[in-house]
Amino acid sequence: MHSARERESAPPTGRAVASHRGGRQYRSPHRRGRPRRRRRRYLVGMLVAAGLLGSAAFFLDGGRSDASSGAPRPRSTAHITPTPTPTPTPTPTPTRIDVPSTGTGTFVTARASGAKVGHGSHLLRYVVQVETGLDISPAQAANEIADILAAPRGWTQNGVSSFQLVSAGEPYDLKVKIATPGTADALCWAGIHQDTQGEYNCEIRNGVVVNLKRWVKGSPTFNGPIRDYRALIINHEMGHFLGHTHMTCAGPGQLAPVMMQQIKGLHGCIANAWPYDRSGHFVSGPHMP
Repeated sequence: MHSARERESAPPTGRAVASHRGGRQYRSPHRRGRPRRRRRRYLVGMLVAAGLLGSAAFFLDGGRSDASSGAPRPRSTAHITPTPTPTPTPTPTPTRIDVPSTGTGTFVTARASGAKVGHGSHLLRYVVQVETGLDISPAQAANEIADILAAPRGWTQNGVSSFQLVSAGEPYDLKVKIATPGTADALCWAGIHQDTQGEYNCEIRNGVVVNLKRWVKGSPTFNGPIRDYRALIINHEMGHFLGHTHMTCAGPGQLAPVMMQQIKGLHGCIANAWPYDRSGHFVSGPHMP
């Protein structure tokens, strides 16, 4: 506080300057120092406050998360939904089928059935059996065989034959068995005394025996896809069941008859899986003696 005299004799404030020096405005050193001290105190206060806020933010945030940049990790108030645990992916069906040299010798009958295919009066009802322990679905194999026998170039083209896939427990006329090489050899020898040497298929009294090796690997003489070679297997052995015997090549560049043993060489013919060509003509050749 100042007395009345002190107020009267006090020098003018910064807003009312009473004197000039050298043409320049002159301020009292006493008055000139106060704004600077105030500004310094203001700046110091701001720096202290900023330091306290920065330290608080550092400790609240648990420190820096990126040591390479030194940048503090930003805090977020957004709600985070927990990521659900993914459902385990089922194990896929193996694309490579193992071919053991021999198997159990026992079979499981496919639980699969289908409508009659073909208009012929000679109906053959068949079941499909797969040796137990193999990487083959009996139902899938049965459906594939049914598609082969129902194809337009198949045996139904003869106008006599028709086929029907039946399920386990239903009456049937023949069996189509898919067996390991060792089991196939045993069945073929017991059925027709034929040595299939672990390589070939055969037709026996009550059905057809398909060698697993041929079903899975095809034949080195057949350059088509495996599904076509499987068609050749079924059509060839079913042809035997229908009474057809072996044939050979009719001439270079012609389709090989389905009753030709194409695995033993094509002799100039073109590999072929079907009894009939695209025009509906039976593919024939000289009969083997």
